[in-house]
Amino acid sequence: MSADVLVRRAVHGATALRGGRVWRPSPYQAAAFLFFLVMSLAYWRVPLCCDAGQHAAVVERLKADLFHPRHPMADLPGAGSAYYSPYAFAQGVFARASGLGGWEVVRLAGPLNLLVLLTGLNRFVRVLTPRPWAPVFALLAMVLLWGTERAWWSGYLGLMSMTGNLGYPSAFAIGLTFWAWALTGARARDVRRVRYVGPSGLRALPGYAGLGVLYGLVLLVHPITSVAAVLGGVALVAGWQPRWRAAVLGRWALTAGAAVLTAAVWPYFDVFALAGDDSVDALHRKLYTRLVGEFWLAVVVGLPALWLRGRRSPRDPLVLMFVLDCLVVAYGWVSGHYTYGRILGLALVPLQFAPAVELAAPRPWPAPRRWLGRAAAAGACLGFFTVHAGALVPAGFPQPPDWPEYSWAARHIGPGEVVITDGYYAGHAIAGYGPNLAAPAWPDPALDERERRRRERDVERYLDRDSTRAERAAVVRRHHVRWLLLTRWRPVPEEAVVVAWSERTGEVLARVGSPPGTTR
Repeated sequence: MSADVLVRRAVHGATALRGGRVWRPSPYQAAAFLFFLVMSLAYWRVPLCCDAGQHAAVVERLKADLFHPRHPMADLPGAGSAYYSPYAFAQGVFARASGLGGWEVVRLAGPLNLLVLLTGLNRFVRVLTPRPWAPVFALLAMVLLWGTERAWWSGYLGLMSMTGNLGYPSAFAIGLTFWAWALTGARARDVRRVRYVGPSGLRALPGYAGLGVLYGLVLLVHPITSVAAVLGGVALVAGWQPRWRAAVLGRWALTAGAAVLTAAVWPYFDVFALAGDDSVDALHRKLYTRLVGEFWLAVVVGLPALWLRGRRSPRDPLVLMFVLDCLVVAYGWVSGHYTYGRILGLALVPLQFAPAVELAAPRPWPAPRRWLGRAAAAGACLGFFTVHAGALVPAGFPQPPDWPEYSWAARHIGPGEVVITDGYYAGHAIAGYGPNLAAPAWPDPALDERERRRRERDVERYLDRDSTRAERAAVVRRHHVRWLLLTRWRPVPEEAVVVAWSERTGEVLARVGSPPGTTR
């Protein structure tokens, strides 16, 4: 064969379209896809519980009236309720279009929120480092490096707690926060490449404004998450912004202004009025009582990694982020505004992501990094087997909460009809099917706490074993009560008619009041 004749092997199919290259997923794409499948199945396996009833009730109220929804849990006006966020509005639109109920919509929201979370995590970590394994390690650290006691709160993204709260607005807001941090970090780091004035500078302005809209959306969807989101954004800008000029300040001022404007124009509630509200502070005091047991693994593994980053640069964004978060958490404890403790889940992110970035470095490793790797592996295994294994393994380990469902009762209760219940589970769940409660289970800035307490006292008076029939009738008339949902320990009043009961819990559904529009 002549030397100037070139012989090539024929390339066929999809490979030919890529010039002979075969696409292979990155380590994170493969790991995230597998995690998405496993976590979605784990989330669907576990019965919805806890705050899910509240979020399902919000969807039900928006499904009934998209623009003037009633209070999520009581037969009262809903104006000013912070639950009616853009996230909930989108769920209400979907519920109206699909005909699905609130519980089904919350259940379906889990995989969507997980997708936003996983893509946001990848983008943020890739801003921190180009190392391809860093997002994989960050994901593992985020779901396993917590403590050896169960941390079960909205906004906590441990493997165990994700089986219950993936469908909550907080999960979606944290996913958006990762995206906001990624975009903020990219702009703070790369601003030197963009001209400060002239056409290039002007073309950059819509991006800064759009970033502000994203922060404003986080503020509306889950206000307390926005506190950590803003702190993280400040840390990224303070740590990476190379030069401060008037044009640079103007761009970040545009971002802040767009965030404030986005939140201010939302018509359903005034998010800025929540800043002085203390109605849920007492509820959150318990966040501070188990810090060591719930978070010590993250602290032991993460602090050395943050220390290494701080030695390299005192302005390291993860170090600054952790310091700012700790200051806000400490303020919540000192001031008594314990709601600020809700940012603890995101306050762990620097502790979890710093070792992930360190351990993604190419080998050989120096001795400190080898010890960090051993500690991280030991901590992840300890966290998994003491707390999180039950999220994936249905037997042999502590399991997620297993709440009863109340469709057996809801099928008899009309939408908006008022229920009195003495059950903890029923009080948190039944409103998610469409009924109202005489006394809402949760404080809500849209409902005066004195009025909620008064309603609680009325319910207690009705359920008192020594109450008279006349006293019970007065409570029924005052709150338009139609149904009783009672535990098996509570005697059914003589005037009530039993309609259904639960074989699992022994709870009884009984009818008491007259249907709306009728008289006795």
